[in-house]
Amino acid sequence: MSDRGYRRPRPLSPLREHLRDTFWFAPTMGFVCVFVLWFVATELDDAIVRLLQREEAYDELGDLIGFSQDTKTVVTTVSSAMMTFIGVVFSISLVAVQMASGQLTPRVVRIFVRSRISKLTMTVFLATFLVSLLVLSSYESETDPRRAVSVPLVQSLLILVLVGMSLLLFVVYVSSTLRLMQVGPVVDRIARDAFRVLGRMPRGPQGDDEVGPETARVVYEGRAGVLRDVNTARLVRAARRQGVVLRVIPRIGDFVVPGTPMLAVHGGAVPPRLRLRPAVSVSVERTLNQDLAFGLRQLADIALRALSTSVNDPTTAVQCLDRIVQFLAAVAHLPLGTVHHRDRAGRVRLVQDGPGWDDLVDLAFEEIRWCLAGSPQVSRRLMAGLDDLLLIVPGDRRKSLARHRELLVQTMERGVPVAADRAFALLPDRQGIG
Repeated sequence: MSDRGYRRPRPLSPLREHLRDTFWFAPTMGFVCVFVLWFVATELDDAIVRLLQREEAYDELGDLIGFSQDTKTVVTTVSSAMMTFIGVVFSISLVAVQMASGQLTPRVVRIFVRSRISKLTMTVFLATFLVSLLVLSSYESETDPRRAVSVPLVQSLLILVLVGMSLLLFVVYVSSTLRLMQVGPVVDRIARDAFRVLGRMPRGPQGDDEVGPETARVVYEGRAGVLRDVNTARLVRAARRQGVVLRVIPRIGDFVVPGTPMLAVHGGAVPPRLRLRPAVSVSVERTLNQDLAFGLRQLADIALRALSTSVNDPTTAVQCLDRIVQFLAAVAHLPLGTVHHRDRAGRVRLVQDGPGWDDLVDLAFEEIRWCLAGSPQVSRRLMAGLDDLLLIVPGDRRKSLARHRELLVQTMERGVPVAADRAFALLPDRQGIG
């Protein structure tokens, strides 16, 4: 009944994914929460003062005023030092991210931007600074318990809690940033993100579905950029209301410009209420939101940079090949290629072209194979990976792997004239050179 055991198209929550690619949303929401907390803490402080004055517990109220005056020194110190601390920490972090992007790939900056720890740390740091300013405004010069209007007791405790959270997050944040400068954790993070995309992506159809002749096209009129995601649920609803089938012409990750066809309509006219701009999202660069091949693209980029003469780090290339082979092994038995999205009745309403098995194999190995001259460590790992995949994949998918294996042998024959060296470079080894 369906392409993957019939699963209804669901909204992809593009807003959530787009906000994760920004660094301003979390601090902004933190400011809102801080004002709410400060307002609640102020009301509690005023209520405590009124209660103690009504019960004439002036000694207890005097003790609270003394405690709040003692914490005023801490609040003043935090207020004056927090912005300097924030500037130093994140300046050093940006330098570390720049070094990592230069060593690995510029796409690694995306990991920092999407990191929950980075956003949480920035939010708590700024919240601590803002709360300290608000708490300082709540202090008053009156120390007589009978005349006191407000004692920032709960507010002082709030700032102390935020300072403690800031110190804890600082340790976690530094650890996270240091891992960003290591090859292994970065490659592992890219692989995990790719598998996460694979887990929620619809896969190719089972069987053939006729969509009928093309009857109309919808032209893209937005800004130029990379097609980052498609709201499949919105398009399926529009196609169902009109009784047609829509086909997305560009692939996710393609660069689109105004005036180029975005959708093809099969079996009728263009849906009258179809709004293309909310249904497709275009950005300045590719993301892993719906892009199944982008994980492999990043791993290949890191491997290519590692194999360049300016870097010459074959071990990093081997680590990338480890994850590439892992990803291809995971999709070896999955249907790939064209995706058919269905409505509730099980009828095809949206057709979307995706990368096939041959496309992924070419992306994974073609460019790396061109850079193998003088790197037997990488050629041995690549040979081992191809041999492992040939044992895993079904028969109809072995052709592309066998082709790359033969091309690897030919590359070594052209680049390594000595037979003994060539035999060594083509010996399968999962560690490259152990």
